[in-house]
Amino acid sequence: MATSRRSAEVRRTTSETDVTVRLTLDGSGVAEVTTGIGFLDHMLELFARHGRIDLALSASGDLHVDAHHTVEDVGLALGQALGEALGEKRGIRRYGSALIPMDEALALVALDLSGRPYFAHDLQLTGLRTGGFEAELVPHFLRSFATQAAMTLHIRLLAGSDTHHIVEAVFKGVARALAEACALHGLDDAVPSTKGAL
Repeated sequence: MATSRRSAEVRRTTSETDVTVRLTLDGSGVAEVTTGIGFLDHMLELFARHGRIDLALSASGDLHVDAHHTVEDVGLALGQALGEALGEKRGIRRYGSALIPMDEALALVALDLSGRPYFAHDLQLTGLRTGGFEAELVPHFLRSFATQAAMTLHIRLLAGSDTHHIVEAVFKGVARALAEACALHGLDDAVPSTKGAL
């Protein structure tokens, strides 16, 4: 079985943003996050906690324009770091799912660390805000994250009316499903695919 530390460090710098991510998959959920976007910081902190990922993430971006570039690039850098930490994905469970209630909200998340990026959702967040954050950026963040992590990610909102609760249920669901998929099953060190690679 693989016993090496599953961690990665990524820096993404463009003319619009500068993002640094350090993560360890087999952590305790400790997070130090500063993006300049308070609500995003909160979501990433609970993502780390529920995914039991140790996460240090800092970002500076052109927030005087809007939050779009920062949110996108944080998603891309986080996804890249996850992919690098997983390496060849030997011995992982590969699939994960979670059904997460948050008061009136109920989110279903299922994912596959397949090596094939795909994102599908039914979130209706256009025009909604929470804590000054444009909630329609959430699917954009998740698409960027799933693309760079090369995962298939499905999200279905089964109930919900409070924007904050909906987004929080989604982030917790992604974290819990990811923790399950990244877990080492303890049976062998094989890549979980008949193709021999993911």
